[in-house]
Amino acid sequence: MRKDQASTTAYKVALNVLTLGAEPGMDKVLPSGMVEATEKLLLASGAVPCSWVQWSRARSMTCLYRLFDWLLPGMYLGVGYRKAFFEQQARAAIGSGATQVLIPGAGYDTLGWRLAPEFSSVQFYEIDHPGTACLKARGIEAMGQRENLHLVQADLGKLKLADILNPIDSWNPAGKTVVLAEGLLMYLYRETVRDLFVQSHRITGTGSRIAFDYISSGADGRPDAGPWTASFLWLLNASGEPWHWSISPGDLSDFLIGTGWTNTPDFVGESDRCGVEFLGVAVK
Repeated sequence: MRKDQASTTAYKVALNVLTLGAEPGMDKVLPSGMVEATEKLLLASGAVPCSWVQWSRARSMTCLYRLFDWLLPGMYLGVGYRKAFFEQQARAAIGSGATQVLIPGAGYDTLGWRLAPEFSSVQFYEIDHPGTACLKARGIEAMGQRENLHLVQADLGKLKLADILNPIDSWNPAGKTVVLAEGLLMYLYRETVRDLFVQSHRITGTGSRIAFDYISSGADGRPDAGPWTASFLWLLNASGEPWHWSISPGDLSDFLIGTGWTNTPDFVGESDRCGVEFLGVAVK
């Protein structure tokens, strides 16, 4: 992401959600109310022009998305299943006693805004780069702020989670927490990813969990997104938001142990991947 600019990836994912809302059958996959809330947020924040929202919700856009799906096979529909996975993890954690939901790199995701009224005793925290978070805060204010939703503007590449959250009076470092790192890790450098897991472990209570998605590494140690990886990585570099981190699923458990977390593949559910992305859950 370029300095002081809102993330282009964040609004692209949000527009993808709108198009998925027009995809036949995806209404049974996508969390209830997510498409409508995403549209309201994009318009209220001014993140994209109204015409982009209208185009994204048109049925004709589903054909265009499918046409380009050859570049990253399964990624288009995978975003919808990924969204469903993270909401399932949030609800499962809350159901098992979590009192805090932490979403680093939240982008224009609406999970916190939608779930906060339903779980009024749970505190929701979103952290994002100021360029994106400022626009989102504008949209949330217009849509209706939630008392238990906290929007925090901070650069995760420069600040530690403890330094960001501990000054917030309502944050409880001993509280049972679910951390949702969606669409984030691949954009961070290896040392930053490791520190994110270490910090998440230090500032959460016993029984906490962290859900995340990641890209597998190829034989060369670089992110592997399929046969067109080189072309896709070039496009990401050109956009100013490249992928940096990836890991082989076979190496994940050892990596997590080194950060204090325990890999729990059984928590993932029926599938361990969405398109080119793998899904993971670890517990404390």
